[in-house]
Amino acid sequence: MKAVPRVLLVEDEPAIAELVAVNLRHNGFMPVWAADGDAAERELDAAVPDVILLDWMLPGQSGLSLARKWRAAARTKAVPILMLTARGDEPDKVAGLDAGADDYITKPFSTHELLARIRAVLRRRAPEPESEAVTVGELVLDASTHRVTWRGQALKLGPTEFKLLQHLMRNPERVHSRSQLLDKVWGDHVFIEERTVDVHVKRLRESLGDAGAMVETVRGAGYRLAAQPAAANGG
Repeated sequence: MKAVPRVLLVEDEPAIAELVAVNLRHNGFMPVWAADGDAAERELDAAVPDVILLDWMLPGQSGLSLARKWRAAARTKAVPILMLTARGDEPDKVAGLDAGADDYITKPFSTHELLARIRAVLRRRAPEPESEAVTVGELVLDASTHRVTWRGQALKLGPTEFKLLQHLMRNPERVHSRSQLLDKVWGDHVFIEERTVDVHVKRLRESLGDAGAMVETVRGAGYRLAAQPAAANGG
């Protein structure tokens, strides 16, 4: 039997934290509450959670700075981060994604929406049932070991970028619209906006380094993975 998913909730407002924790417990999760960054660091030292719910506005270190730190650390790099924020403007949402968050949810939010988003990021983190390696040019992705190499050199990708690359590599040269990528990579996660795809493609290209040029923008249509990339392509 699979263990109960552990959710680290980093939220400085006790009333909100208690409401979220109660709903998580009633729906099969194990919530662990931390009121600030220091408390969150102690919880992470004790045990790595399955997902982190991270408030944007916190005393001391902000949620953005914590997201950047945890995404850069080897121990927490693969843990999905869901940003809780009262900031609903698109630049703020993009800033959260750029900081390393896998998704965001704007306060006030419904319990159903929160649970759906948590389940979605956990599905994206789950290993793919297919285990064979996929090769496009000199780029190799092995789902069984969750490794990506370029010209024999290992690359580090976050969980969403790995799944995005996996889908693109299984369908090389094909143009994928943003909505198609949402369906295939994010599944039935109906809350995500198409702009999110652009942010994750940008992050994927950065993670791929020189191989990032293989992920081409097809203006007005979407993205494709090219075995022989053009000399330059728009982002």
